[in-house]
Amino acid sequence: MLKQDLKKVHRDLYGPKTEPELVEVPTRAFLMIDGHGDPDVESSGYGAAVEALYTVAYTLRFALKKAEVIEYPVPPLEGLWWTDEFSDTPEWLRRDEWNWTMMIPQPPQVDAVGFADAVASARRKKGEREEFGRVRFEEFTEGLSAQILHIGPYSSEPETMERLNAFVKDKGLSWTGRHHEIYLSDPRKAVPERMKTILRHGVG
Repeated sequence: MLKQDLKKVHRDLYGPKTEPELVEVPTRAFLMIDGHGDPDVESSGYGAAVEALYTVAYTLRFALKKAEVIEYPVPPLEGLWWTDEFSDTPEWLRRDEWNWTMMIPQPPQVDAVGFADAVASARRKKGEREEFGRVRFEEFTEGLSAQILHIGPYSSEPETMERLNAFVKDKGLSWTGRHHEIYLSDPRKAVPERMKTILRHGVG
């Protein structure tokens, strides 16, 4: 049985330094779920959405391991963040206006049939939660991107993003797509000052 760690397969995507860099991000398959609002406010449904995403991800992992297809650790949670309307107020201060897509990358051995089976299995075990109906299996293409490793609490990300923005401008590039974060640390366990988050954004 194949054993694989997606973080090691894509070292350039999961091992950036604390200095900005450009990276070519290939098309990959993800489990995804969409939502809206401040993730720290219960009414946004963020917690339930992420729980459903992880439930399907682990169900898929165990099914593929049981079938002796592949054994792999579930990769880190990722998120796309954006707002619909332009405002003089920075996006990171308008938390109630945030749209988000939370994602977990999947190995090539996962297909639409296996995904559907995993969702059905999750419903049998956890009940008919509406969040399971919102989880989808989809390819995501990012292409040329700028990224940087942020160390510290989420609240200090804007300072790191300013450095990334200056780097992009110096390269004669501009932002494309949506703000992308990859969470290398578990916020429930890590000390805020030591949390590691990859900040990435498509450029062109």
